Amino acid sequence: MISEFQQLAEKVNRLAELAHALRRENADLRRALAEAGAEKAELTQRIDEAHRRVAALLDRIPADGRTEEAA
Repeated sequence: MISEFQQLAEKVNRLAELAHALRRENADLRRALAEAGAEKAELTQRIDEAHRRVAALLDRIPADGRTEEAA
């Protein structure tokens, strides 16, 4: 009977260790997800800025392809 309790105690200890390991892994994954989200937001902002700059440059090009001086 004592050995059954010891086996049960060992199983409970392994389960507790696994639970702690999973909690640590979950916390690490949450941090990584937050970092990836921040990086995504920064890259999206940079893409939007590049898009605005390209659009502004395109607006400066005459529609018929000639410069204003040559017209």
